[in-house]
Amino acid sequence: MNEQGAATMRRVRGSDVEQAAAGMLSALSPHGGRDWTVRAGSLEWSCWTTAAHVAHDLFAYAAQVAALPADGYLPLDLRVQPGAPPREALRAVTVSARLLRAAVDAADPGDRAWHWGPCDPAGFAAMGVAEVLLHTYDIAQGLGLDWRPPTDLSALVLARLFPDAPAAVPPPDALLWSAGRAALPDRPRRTAWSWRAALPQED
Repeated sequence: MNEQGAATMRRVRGSDVEQAAAGMLSALSPHGGRDWTVRAGSLEWSCWTTAAHVAHDLFAYAAQVAALPADGYLPLDLRVQPGAPPREALRAVTVSARLLRAAVDAADPGDRAWHWGPCDPAGFAAMGVAEVLLHTYDIAQGLGLDWRPPTDLSALVLARLFPDAPAAVPPPDALLWSAGRAALPDRPRRTAWSWRAALPQED
């Protein structure tokens, strides 16, 4: 997504987070009886740990948007109980996605909370969508499933978090490349990357 495309893309909404989580549940819950101790794609984590991580991050983002801390993350955490079945870990993702949606929907667009700098509610929503899409892909890879991020949500994430992503590439491919998951025909796979969530400091 180039800078011009980013300028015309709408803000990421709380409903987008729930849409992403619903897609994760649809793709992965039918495979909850499989071995989720295997590695999640190229990650060091297992598929189960990766799902628990998504729930943790969505919950943390929701707390940040609700409390609006200016200088760090709140001293609280979400812990999915070890040994919980994969379907229960996915339920934790669904609940955390609903909490993030509620926090984003209740916030003013001008609100700011800390994520390595001031971040707006739409930025937290975008990070939530990105966490879900990328880690659904990771888990699907680990379980041997053919799953790709949806085009519409990928485009929203790219516009908000990866504004320098290649423009002449389908959004799912650009997202996977931007986050170090896959190579492109003319670009090797990234070994280091980060997204841009914090906004410029206001005077």
